[in-house]
Amino acid sequence: MKYLVFSAAPSKLGKNHGIQTDGTYESRPRGNKLCSKLHSSEKLLIPSKTHLQNAEQNRMRPLIEDAIADLVCSRSMVIADLGCSSGPNALALASIAVDAFRRRCLALRRPPPPAELCVLLNDLPDNDFATVVKSLVEFRRNNGDEPVLLTGVVPGSFYGRLFAAESLHLVCSSNSLHWLSEAPEDLKMNGIPAYDVDANVRRERRAVVVGAYARQFRKDFMAFLKMRAVELVPGGRMVLSLAGRRSVDLASELTHAWESTAMTLSDMVTMGVIDKEKFETFYMPIYGPSDEEIRQIIQEEGSFLIREMQVPELTSGAYSALITSARVASMLRAAFEPIIVQHFGPTGCDGEEGIMDEFVRTAERRWSLEGSLQDELAQNPRGVLLVSLEKKPS
Repeated sequence: MKYLVFSAAPSKLGKNHGIQTDGTYESRPRGNKLCSKLHSSEKLLIPSKTHLQNAEQNRMRPLIEDAIADLVCSRSMVIADLGCSSGPNALALASIAVDAFRRRCLALRRPPPPAELCVLLNDLPDNDFATVVKSLVEFRRNNGDEPVLLTGVVPGSFYGRLFAAESLHLVCSSNSLHWLSEAPEDLKMNGIPAYDVDANVRRERRAVVVGAYARQFRKDFMAFLKMRAVELVPGGRMVLSLAGRRSVDLASELTHAWESTAMTLSDMVTMGVIDKEKFETFYMPIYGPSDEEIRQIIQEEGSFLIREMQVPELTSGAYSALITSARVASMLRAAFEPIIVQHFGPTGCDGEEGIMDEFVRTAERRWSLEGSLQDELAQNPRGVLLVSLEKKPS
């Protein structure tokens, strides 16, 4: 039985970790009162947020199709989606893979019996798998009779083992691996804020902070590679997509994928909306690596060959038309509301104003000045890293 593994995941708290901002583990507060505003904001956000995710997944399409073309050599294949979430794009990459598999089988003109394809979806145990299962039922219904399509779910973290040894053929992850398993422990232990309100202090500490986040990412990504190396057959493939940056210089570009959020929260501290001490203990578990960092970790781990690596700019082309101060503020809210509310509470210091409503207003004010958003994006260009890997022979 062959296994083909994917991830198509909207942004969410902690991705495959369910962590708090102080780095300890906790289930995501999905579905409770703290997340009620997140659900409504996501509904308002679907056009722009979904367009961004679709653009990223479309960039992955040719890499996925190429991998399937190389891997289709028998009648059985299993596709697993790591970090599937439960949103409108939960089955996007699985759909790409199924279509590619079907077209490949037709091109090979294989006689009966029909090929079999199994789609397995993975996320944390507290994911809304009831919605996912309903989507899978509809997915099977729309598929038809060929290939024979089987489905299932696999709860768990992709930083640990998920599947049997040498049972997978392609692992893909979209919009997931920039989420860390925990915030950097050395920053927390030494009381060093991830983002200091004082700009001068922030500049002095930047190398220390970024270095700590880089080390944590290295540890997590190394673990991810080691787990998948056990689960993949020799010659198995991985297609990965994650937020990153276009420079190896840690000081020149956005290394915290959440830095725009931190700037807004810092403004709210200055305004007296949130407490400074709480802000200084707020550690968002996200890091945007460079392509060179990714390359070095892959080479050091040693199990994979790099087939292809792309670094398209997130704020160019199809993305640029979507970037306005209001949309950026709303997308940041949709991505980070649960973790912000979990740490700061649902209201500001006055106990009355909804903290996320003020967050959106503050972010919009920051970027509503002519040229301010464009300047910030020019100084810190967002990128997405696309990587296609092949497991080395045993």
